[in-house]
Amino acid sequence: MSNPSMLDQDLPTGPESTTTNEPNESFGDILTQYEQSHTHRVTEQGKKGLEGTVVAITGESVFLDIGFKTEGTIPLADFQSTGDTVKPGDKMPVSIKGRGPDGYYELSRIKVERPKDWSSLEAAFANKTAIAGVITAVVKGGVSVDVGMRAFMPASRSGARDAAEMEKLVGQEIRCRIIKLDIADEDLVVDRRVILEEEERVNKEQRYSQVKEGETVQGTIRSLTDYGAFVDIGGVDALLHVADISWGRVNKPADVLKVGDKVEAKILKVDPAKKRISLGLKQLQPHPWDLVADKFKVGERVTGTVTRVAEFGAFVELEKGIEGLVHLSEMSWSKKVRKPSDVVKPGDQVEVVVLGVNAGDRRISLGLKQALGDPWADVAAKLPVGAVVEGPVTSIQKFGAFVQVAEGVEGMVHVGDISAEKRINHPQEVIKVGQVVKAQVLEVDTDKRRLRLGMKQLIPTSLDEYIAEHKEGDVVTGRMTDVSSSRAKVELGEGVHAICRLAQESPKESQQAAQDKADLSSLTSMLAARWKSGAGGPAEGESLRSGQIRSFRIAKIDAAAKKIELELA
Repeated sequence: MSNPSMLDQDLPTGPESTTTNEPNESFGDILTQYEQSHTHRVTEQGKKGLEGTVVAITGESVFLDIGFKTEGTIPLADFQSTGDTVKPGDKMPVSIKGRGPDGYYELSRIKVERPKDWSSLEAAFANKTAIAGVITAVVKGGVSVDVGMRAFMPASRSGARDAAEMEKLVGQEIRCRIIKLDIADEDLVVDRRVILEEEERVNKEQRYSQVKEGETVQGTIRSLTDYGAFVDIGGVDALLHVADISWGRVNKPADVLKVGDKVEAKILKVDPAKKRISLGLKQLQPHPWDLVADKFKVGERVTGTVTRVAEFGAFVELEKGIEGLVHLSEMSWSKKVRKPSDVVKPGDQVEVVVLGVNAGDRRISLGLKQALGDPWADVAAKLPVGAVVEGPVTSIQKFGAFVQVAEGVEGMVHVGDISAEKRINHPQEVIKVGQVVKAQVLEVDTDKRRLRLGMKQLIPTSLDEYIAEHKEGDVVTGRMTDVSSSRAKVELGEGVHAICRLAQESPKESQQAAQDKADLSSLTSMLAARWKSGAGGPAEGESLRSGQIRSFRIAKIDAAAKKIELELA
């Protein structure tokens, strides 16, 4: 391969010409004039078409002998893009586009011959075959093209997007198709755009057959939509769906991508029939679930962001690509939560407890209420039996009413423990939902998470008043209502009853007591008179019997249990 010289005569050899240099001309002026005239002559000759022979191939260029002292070059990529093979010795028609900075001629391949006369043009027009031409100038409404004859190509059929791009076409060889031919008027119109579109279609079909599922490709983001991004992967567009951009949740592609971005993606699916190619970005990254079992342990607290809320629970993103579910039942210790949106909403930062991890099924169960602590853990200490609580009625059932006594803790008041004044059939006869009530703790079962309450126990009774007015050792008067051998029930007042333990009596006295039961209703007025007058025990020698009024001494008072024990005075 010869090295070009600036003074080499590259055109084919002919009769020698003599050049007379004027004494006042410098060497630089002569060189400039030579290069201008030389390049013009070579280019004009090259536009008419030459035959080149491949003499060498490098990693970037194909060198051809075109009959001049300096070789020409064609980029190797021009052959690779069309799938053509090339080797030393191959011959092909070429044209000269210009001269490169390294001195070699820049060539382009002529894939079709240029017509030589009107008959050739008629044949090309009739067969709709492509012909070669060189754009010579920009004219009004389009460009002038040399196809062996002067032709006109409208700007709309040039394939150029604007006037500046059309200017760059001048001097380039193109392939076009005749769309109008009038020999009489020598009117010839050609179309380049239709050829470009056909080439693009062929290139796309080749590309669809070249790409394989599973391979990695380079591409450029061409456009963005709400559901994905279209990526140019070398002449064809492939769809990168929003779900395949990242292992983490992406609301819309524009949040992480922009037009013009260069990306590396994996071919997920190719459908040549429908001309569809699906890409994935996240598939080139390690799957975050592969390390879940090591990162998240059952029982530990983690922080995440609520991504979405469903009827059955809320999804919480713990890290990119890792979401766990907080079921509705794990949101609050309270029974009043009806839907997840009552507790959380998308975007909330929450602390949760890991309840379960199933990496195989890609599921993590989370608990929101567990992170707040179990309110029943110290209920027995805070709310012992006898304690008085206050709270709103949360719900009413036929058997009773539920009262919230603390966050996450509800107690139940049985219908029989609501009122001491009267018997009620349904709690709603006395109370309603939302009403704040006071109640006394009657029973605590932390294992079953049950708290039994009573409202009527807080209403003072005649027994409460009696106990408050008396003390142990006081001598009081009462009427025995039920007498046995060892004990007797004593009525100390209306609604006030006590127990009196008796000494062992003889069988005769016991029989007499059983036979002499008095009519209690007939003795009421007499007992009232005795209480008022403070009259004491029975007449001397009178045996103990029901209805008998006598004096007793208070032996023991149990206010909590509401019990009074007596002994005979």
